[in-house]
Amino acid sequence: MHPQLFTYFIVAVLLFGLELLYFRVAERFRIIDRPNERSSHAHPTIRGGGIIFLIAALLFSLFHGGSYPLLMGALLLSGLVSFVDDIRSLPTWMRFLSHLCSGLLVLNEAGLTGLPAVYLLVIIILIIGIINAYNFMDGINGITGLYGLAVVAPLFFTEQNAQIKDLQLYTIIGLLVFLFFNARKKARCFAGDVGSVTMAILIVFFLIVRIAETQNINYLGFLLLYGTDTVLTIVQRLYLRENILKAHRRHLFQIYCNEYKVPHLVMSSVYAVVQFGVNWYIIGAGNSYQVLSTLILIAGTVYILLKFMAYRGLRKQG
Repeated sequence: MHPQLFTYFIVAVLLFGLELLYFRVAERFRIIDRPNERSSHAHPTIRGGGIIFLIAALLFSLFHGGSYPLLMGALLLSGLVSFVDDIRSLPTWMRFLSHLCSGLLVLNEAGLTGLPAVYLLVIIILIIGIINAYNFMDGINGITGLYGLAVVAPLFFTEQNAQIKDLQLYTIIGLLVFLFFNARKKARCFAGDVGSVTMAILIVFFLIVRIAETQNINYLGFLLLYGTDTVLTIVQRLYLRENILKAHRRHLFQIYCNEYKVPHLVMSSVYAVVQFGVNWYIIGAGNSYQVLSTLILIAGTVYILLKFMAYRGLRKQG
């Protein structure tokens, strides 16, 4: 076996073993997600299995002489705060502060701190929005892992920077290990806040670096489906005068899974496959600004139609 392939094999085995070890710890200390009226699952399930994404990134840094220390700091900061939040609820301001500091660390790691203050402010707001969107969307089996693969895999196969490419591969290995336990009818674990937030920060870093290298803002479309579902659901909840910080079941995937009983893995696969196709289209489409605006218009229109049809169907049933 090629030495480099053997290294990746060892990483996969390590991550698999560490995930199993975490399950024992989680069971011992009752880090369990118990279903309630807002949940999309019916059985108590281990929470925080997505800690494996953080561990994968740390292993990469360890095996590469401490590469990307600021990114690792961002992952550790938000990852640990999110892990504590998985165990006991933390104040909103504490989570927000960790996301803000992590965003600043990511910008420093990507070497973008020299941009005008207005641009930096917009990017920070966008980073915090993406982190929270990723967290909001982690609601059914398979969606965080499969959607993560749909985003990271196209970046990996087209990446020119060898070191970033290796970090992306470690991320993919972590996603595959997690999916082995999560992409099931009855999941062994959920990603938890630690998993969704960590994955969001990694993806934010990959996208910021790619956009900076290519000067192609269309790479924001790599999060088209998550962004559309999150933004339009927030608009809907504001219209209904609901507290947008409270848990809910108004995301499109939640309606179809909870009310129409579409299997979790089917819905997760639809999100991932569509986003995967969009991502490859973006890679080949060049850097015309019309690409992103057209994709947003199409996604928004289809989303509104699907949600309208879903609610109309429920009214007929009721």
